[in-house]
Amino acid sequence: MHQQAHPFHIVKAEAMVFRAPIDTPVRTSFATMHNRPALLIRLTDIDGFVGWGEVWCNFPSVGAEHRARLLSSVVAPMLCAGPWASPFACFDALTARTHILALQTGEPGPLAQIIAGVDIAVWDLVAKRAAQPLWQLLGGEHTVAVYASGISPDEAVSLVDAKAKEGYTAFKLKVGFDDQQDEKNVQRLRDHVGPEGVLMVDANQAWSLERARKMIAQLAPYGLAWIEEPVPADTPWASWRQLADGTEQRLAAGENLRGAAAFYGAHTEGGLRVIQPDIGKWGGFSGCLPVGRTANEQGHWFCPHWLGAGIGLRASMHLKAAVGGPGYVEVDSNPNPLRELLADPDFSVQDGTVSLTDEPGLGVEPLLDAARPYLVPVLAE
Repeated sequence: MHQQAHPFHIVKAEAMVFRAPIDTPVRTSFATMHNRPALLIRLTDIDGFVGWGEVWCNFPSVGAEHRARLLSSVVAPMLCAGPWASPFACFDALTARTHILALQTGEPGPLAQIIAGVDIAVWDLVAKRAAQPLWQLLGGEHTVAVYASGISPDEAVSLVDAKAKEGYTAFKLKVGFDDQQDEKNVQRLRDHVGPEGVLMVDANQAWSLERARKMIAQLAPYGLAWIEEPVPADTPWASWRQLADGTEQRLAAGENLRGAAAFYGAHTEGGLRVIQPDIGKWGGFSGCLPVGRTANEQGHWFCPHWLGAGIGLRASMHLKAAVGGPGYVEVDSNPNPLRELLADPDFSVQDGTVSLTDEPGLGVEPLLDAARPYLVPVLAE
């Protein structure tokens, strides 16, 4: 893949921040989202082709605006400085050129997230230049398995029923609140979907090592497909390995890992069997494609994480389609108007899968006029 050129020359890089109110806050073990933000990146090349990307910006509540300003003041001038031989070359150069700034400012995360969103937009653009859907340009298939995530502990059964009617066959429950109630919720869902239903849980880094060991054992009888982020992402790999070696259940993580070395550790030292990079949080396609292919080589599941708006979700699907192998793409179950408005046309789920179109690039465009009520002004430098 690195040998393919796909040259391009960006002349304009724009950031657009959207924020949609929601009736029911989205709860995790560490924080609550009271609205749904989105930061889109629009790149225009020297021939007028346009590519769309999305940057992870869920937390803190001002994160989207901050990242938008970092794009315009720091990354965009580097990106537009001249032609690039390939998306991979651009990703590597932007990462290298912002390395010292990331150390100096203590903001390696936000800068990596902006570069990830830029990389998504670059790949959308070069696939449009090639007049191919991105999944095809990257050598993949057009169908991916998906699962419904963000199942709230408050209304788990009703939400699973609603998503099942939409075509989903796999479901992930939020845990990490109260241990006894967590188990009751898992038991209730297992009874509801039956022994063959696909269930996962996500603790969102809520447990200590000791508590994780206890809860992993406690949840073992329920036949979970995986237990996600049972401990903080920066827990030493030796401790992850101890947890993994103590259970037959798959342990999952990746959304809070950053950099090829971290994912190498997850593959080889941590005992993780489900690898979940977030394409808009680190790596874009250029970083995450090698991670996914290594997961396949190791016999692990590759399951891209996403909890944002529509461009990032569609990019996650193209990423999984390109990598192939076992695993699912995450689709948030919670209401989010920006998921549909910022990536049109919408997708449908049939028997737990989504079929991507033959349209060039990501195959979607934001409905900017319809989304304008959610547009947030970003202060100039």
